[in-house]
Amino acid sequence: MMRKEPDKELDELAYKVIGAAMEVHRTLGPGFLESVYEEALCVELKRREISFEKQAEISIQYKGHAVGKGRLDLLIDKKLVVELKTVESFAPIHQAQVISYLKATGLELGLLINFKVPLLKNGIKRVILSS
Repeated sequence: MMRKEPDKELDELAYKVIGAAMEVHRTLGPGFLESVYEEALCVELKRREISFEKQAEISIQYKGHAVGKGRLDLLIDKKLVVELKTVESFAPIHQAQVISYLKATGLELGLLINFKVPLLKNGIKRVILSS
């Protein structure tokens, strides 16, 4: 599988979202429910004038047929999938979930952010859809 790096604009958007997430984590610390971090991150994204859609509904397709719906925690500027977690550590299923969302949306980059860590930089994973 070829792994294509996202363009500079998408990378900069991801960097801005990571900065917003770091501010939320710095302010709240670890230990709250995922929904608290989602709300706080939405506040921070608004403050930074970053366009987003919360709990964005996506259609799941199977061989050209709509077979269900999924929900993204955050869809940033219609270009970046953000999946939030509050778990002890990432499991392979978490990355698989983001890859499935990327396939379903046709987008190429996702961020998996785990707020249940002492240092947020250790709870961020970039997920790139391979072609």
